[in-house]
Amino acid sequence: MVGARALDILAALRADSSELTAIHPDHTFRPAPDRLALWQGSGIDTSPFHSGFYAAWNRYTELGLSQMLPLHRVLVGAESTRSGAFGGFHHPDQGYRHLQMFAVVTVYGPMESGFPERPELALLDLLRAYAHDCLHYGSRRRYVDVGGELVRTQYGINFRRVSGRTYSAADPEGSSYTRNLGVVMEGACDREARRITREAADRAGFREPADPTGRLAFRDTTGTLTREDVASASSREATDEADRYAEALRRYEAGVNHRYASFLDEFAPGEEEELHALLLRAVISGDTRPLSGWLDSRHGPGTLTGAFLTDSYFAPSAD
Repeated sequence: MVGARALDILAALRADSSELTAIHPDHTFRPAPDRLALWQGSGIDTSPFHSGFYAAWNRYTELGLSQMLPLHRVLVGAESTRSGAFGGFHHPDQGYRHLQMFAVVTVYGPMESGFPERPELALLDLLRAYAHDCLHYGSRRRYVDVGGELVRTQYGINFRRVSGRTYSAADPEGSSYTRNLGVVMEGACDREARRITREAADRAGFREPADPTGRLAFRDTTGTLTREDVASASSREATDEADRYAEALRRYEAGVNHRYASFLDEFAPGEEEELHALLLRAVISGDTRPLSGWLDSRHGPGTLTGAFLTDSYFAPSAD
């Protein structure tokens, strides 16, 4: 952190989650341990989530993450007063919030009850969200105090000037590839989170549901979506939250996971998992040198910079 007040500003932001939950006034949020205890008390076996938690802990320790996102800082929404509310990983305005150091998520499926309509899918969705947000929580960050406002100038392997200029540019709409470090990092986090979720589902003996809605959710959380799943969106306009959720799922898969898979295929054919692990280690440590060296040895000097750096990043600031 840079700036005498930076720590004080962060401490104040992280002491109160009400600003985050106020975005969803219809939902009731409880810390993940409390939500899971309620489910367990009602007869739902929550052990698949806890099994996945420990698997993630072991895997992330190997990657260099020294501390997991505390479960009490994961706020899980349900018991919604909004008719037709539908939750899950792709619910709007949720995820990890780095300034507040809280993750705000929702229970997969219809949200009127405090208990999931489909417990297996809800547990897998919560595990995927948690494993994903742990990597965001553990990513290297650098903050600069600019006139009393914190500016994040480093996040993992991505950088931003205090002026707001970003290291890499947004991808063209509809692109099948990526030259955006934010997409690469998001894709790496989700690839790892869905691997952990898929393994947890296998250990628990969960099977893919036969119905289209359940099948889509299961494949999404476990990283087994097909291109047909993503391309099979209905041409009719979405009329309820469940339909809009499915549309958001498909957009995320095409815009993040497919682009990240394309990046691995392009820069590491036959070595995709090695590059994936190097990326995650770099995101956690903030040190791009091993990643850059690996890419340079295969594609020539300056590969990482050449692929992602925008021409405007180091341009002089206007007076």
